[in-house]
Amino acid sequence: MRILLDSHTLLWWMDDPYRISPTARAEISHPRNEVFASAVSIWEIGLKSSKGKLRIPENFAEFLPENGIQILPFTGAHAQASIKLPPHHGDPFDRALIAQCQIESLTFATRDSIAESYQIGLLEI
Repeated sequence: MRILLDSHTLLWWMDDPYRISPTARAEISHPRNEVFASAVSIWEIGLKSSKGKLRIPENFAEFLPENGIQILPFTGAHAQASIKLPPHHGDPFDRALIAQCQIESLTFATRDSIAESYQIGLLEI
């Protein structure tokens, strides 16, 4: 399985993995699976950190590959796909992640119930 971590899933995985369901934890940690964090999530988390809404280590992005999480770039094709999505979700960060899941055939690890409205694989956390 190829898994894209939603931004909140990524934060919980780093800080308190027990907030994630046992099934999702097993899939995220299983060596047969590829786990990704989007550049979009790094941007979103960084913006929230800069506004004082959360605290992250300065080397946050460096932590990811060191812990088996690949960084997925956000491309023009992803941006174009996010614009064409049905308007179920208004959050541009989530729309970008959903578009990445569609284009890259990724399973989305999220607790966001609106993601169910899109035709993507979901790993409920």
